[in-house]
Amino acid sequence: MNFNIQTDSRKIKKGDIFVALKTIEGDGHDYIESAIKNGASKIIAMHGNYDIETEIVKDTRIYLEKYLIDNYKKYIDKLNIIAITGTNGKTTTAHLMYQALNKLGKKCVNIGGLGYYSSKGKEFNLDNTVPDLCDTYSLLMKAYNDGYEYVSMEASSHGLFGRRLVGIEYDYAIFSNLTRDHLDYHGTMEDYALAKQLLFKRVKKDGKALICTDDSYKDYFLLEENTNITFGFEYCDYQVISFKMNIDGSNFEVKNNKNIYSFVTSLVGEYNILNLMPVIIILQDMGYSIEEIKEVVSSVILPDGRLERINHGTNNIYIDYAHTPDGLEKVVGTVAKITKGDTYVVFCCRGSRDVGRRAGMMQAATDLAKLAIVTNDNIYQEDPMNVIKDMLEGLENTNYEIIPDRKKAIYIGIDLLEENDSLLVLGHGHEETLTLEDGKKIPFVEKDIILDYLKKETSNLI
Repeated sequence: MNFNIQTDSRKIKKGDIFVALKTIEGDGHDYIESAIKNGASKIIAMHGNYDIETEIVKDTRIYLEKYLIDNYKKYIDKLNIIAITGTNGKTTTAHLMYQALNKLGKKCVNIGGLGYYSSKGKEFNLDNTVPDLCDTYSLLMKAYNDGYEYVSMEASSHGLFGRRLVGIEYDYAIFSNLTRDHLDYHGTMEDYALAKQLLFKRVKKDGKALICTDDSYKDYFLLEENTNITFGFEYCDYQVISFKMNIDGSNFEVKNNKNIYSFVTSLVGEYNILNLMPVIIILQDMGYSIEEIKEVVSSVILPDGRLERINHGTNNIYIDYAHTPDGLEKVVGTVAKITKGDTYVVFCCRGSRDVGRRAGMMQAATDLAKLAIVTNDNIYQEDPMNVIKDMLEGLENTNYEIIPDRKKAIYIGIDLLEENDSLLVLGHGHEETLTLEDGKKIPFVEKDIILDYLKKETSNLI
């Protein structure tokens, strides 16, 4: 079934329908002539006269939603869709689920912050964790047309509240955690929770809802109409009753009813065990034996930019996407526990985002690390020094340095390492560009930057 409707004139192919949407970013009516030039066969607009077939409607957004549901929902409903929401861990859980199903011979794609992944690996990047509605349907139809059975996808609060997932229903909906983030968009934690709750109102009749009940916001997601399965370290359906970790991985035990299962994984940190738990639960619900699940759990790995470790002699350098107070605290706290020497952090808060979390991130970094090097992250047209000023608000700790140049800050962090130390480079993770104060994006792949610097260091020693 071909996908033949677009809201982006640049994506128009010959014969496609172009829908002119009004959004915060701009007015689609301004791009109608471009869509026609690119081969559009029909225009859906709220005003205007054009040289090809045109339908004038009161609300192009409502038209688009109805068209997508009427024409594609019956195909998308044939997919087994697993969706994960929560402040932290969405990307990890979605990618672990994708890996696990493919290892077991189930054709699965992964849609989220890392991009679009198929059984071939990464096919392309995506602009947002949840693309716009038209792109979301297009990606799901691509999965269907390519013969995939399963979709493991992230469901962000922006995507849910912004109606980018309208009409889609889920076989499994997963809630990981809710901590401060995106309050510049949602306003309050309650509204943030209610936005994520929308996912659980779209669970299929025979679907399941998986909720981490360690989280204080759990009640927003334990909806009576759903079949709920709970997991966590506290009493629940799937309870982690023991946990041990070292630099190379973790051992943990899970109690379900009267059964106790032991697992070994390369993942480190209690929070990553919680990210892994939905994989165990869903595979068991699908009918896989505990031995098959154990084998898969031992073989899945974290995605790029998620506690990604680079060995440097007796030292270790970690790259992670942590960009909230809770995320930073969990990542730095985990690495500090498995580090014999000192722990250092290079990080910053993003510009033009929730200002209220900045001081909390700085407090956590300086509480847990020997030294925090404050630098720049994606600025999004905010004065970088304003970001740093907010981070230092009310801080009494003095174990920090300010190095605005992010590349230089990473180099200095590496140079601090002596014996059995760890350096965490946080906030950027898998991203491949850095957004500067003027809005310009420059190539910036932190793993490559670190490896190039280590190579130069090694060359200088020879």
